[in-house]
Amino acid sequence: MPAQSQSAMARPLPFAPRPVPLSPTLAVNEALARKRGQGVRVLPLGFGEAGIPIHPALARELGTAAGRGAYGPVAGSPALRAAAAGYWARRGLPTDPSVVVCGPGSKPLLFALLMSIGGDVAVPAPSWVSYAAQTALAGAEPVRVATPPGEGGVPSPALLADAVVRARSRGRTVRAVIVTLPDNPTGTIASEDTVRRLCAVARELDLVVISDEIYRELVHAPGRAVPSPARFAPERTVVTTALSKHLAAGGWRLGVARLPDGPFGHALRASLLGVASEIWSSAPAPMQHAAAYAFAEPPELVEHVDRSRRLHAAVTGAVAERFAAAGAAVTRPEAAFYVYPDLGPLRGGLRAEHGVRTSADLAALLLERYGVGVLPGSAFGDAPEALRVRVASSLLYGEDDERRLAALASPAPAALPWIARGLDRLSEVLADLAAPASAPVPV
Repeated sequence: MPAQSQSAMARPLPFAPRPVPLSPTLAVNEALARKRGQGVRVLPLGFGEAGIPIHPALARELGTAAGRGAYGPVAGSPALRAAAAGYWARRGLPTDPSVVVCGPGSKPLLFALLMSIGGDVAVPAPSWVSYAAQTALAGAEPVRVATPPGEGGVPSPALLADAVVRARSRGRTVRAVIVTLPDNPTGTIASEDTVRRLCAVARELDLVVISDEIYRELVHAPGRAVPSPARFAPERTVVTTALSKHLAAGGWRLGVARLPDGPFGHALRASLLGVASEIWSSAPAPMQHAAAYAFAEPPELVEHVDRSRRLHAAVTGAVAERFAAAGAAVTRPEAAFYVYPDLGPLRGGLRAEHGVRTSADLAALLLERYGVGVLPGSAFGDAPEALRVRVASSLLYGEDDERRLAALASPAPAALPWIARGLDRLSEVLADLAAPASAPVPV
């Protein structure tokens, strides 16, 4: 080959790929894996995985459909859409299967919804890391709105109205607001009054409400209702959920969306299916078959979810108690497997002894000095100087299915030796944070 051609081939491109950082939840998981590979003792409290085994009946259903390789309808199979419609109807949301759309996980569905709706998006502060990130990837701006004290996941209605009016006065087009019921990262549930008032603001300002209800089945108190916006503003509310959390099938990547019934919902469905047809064509057929079985809620899965709810409640409660005992301010979690402690009361010592000024500093200290993986509140849109971190307790349940099943069956899972060791390690680390810098670090 001529030298000139070789030189031309070696010339670098005159542009760089668009910089898109790895999602913080996945990044902390990879960082912990590297440390574990280096022989470092780690405490994995950063990754939001449910931490329980797949139920054998669900695996059986997936196996029976393993040979299905043909494309199906973009919206999803009739059986899955009917099962999801029944799931919502049993929760007081009558649903026609025609307004159900499935996809390869609720994250792709959310992104396709944002592409279909267009415009900027109001998101709670704090809120799950992907809401703001996906809004930016869609070419829009996230409008962060603080949540009421103790009510994570839903923007303060008064602050939402002010933020949207201000954004529109700057020429921005705000078309949607996202809520999370129950919430990630705080593990709390917004009150019905707050949700009602948010829906009133959405009507007044012509906003679409996207309600992420993926943790709905993991409310700690039995019988406590989740106030879905679809009850109060059905004509403008989209509800999403998936198998990832209550059935621990995150790697199966199967989610569903319930669209509004009526002219707007039908137009949104057409747009959503157009986007889906260009991105994923159809969700995997074997997964759809298993999901149809799951959303029909056979007794064995209902009992499995109930046991997982009790496990999450016990261990997150124990984690919250360890932080409170160390002097942190903690709102006791009400759902899911997250705790959102505020180490602000320890700010003086953290700054003097460790140079910690932000939640990112705090998370980095915990990872590098102690091998403890948490996520900083700033990753969720919280103020950087607020010393809040999100702690996910679910990877404490055990490193293999034998221990995880034992945790599911135990009436006192926090007392199981391997879970107790993780909790005790957490207490050691928190105690050392307040100790003088010259004190030995527990190993």
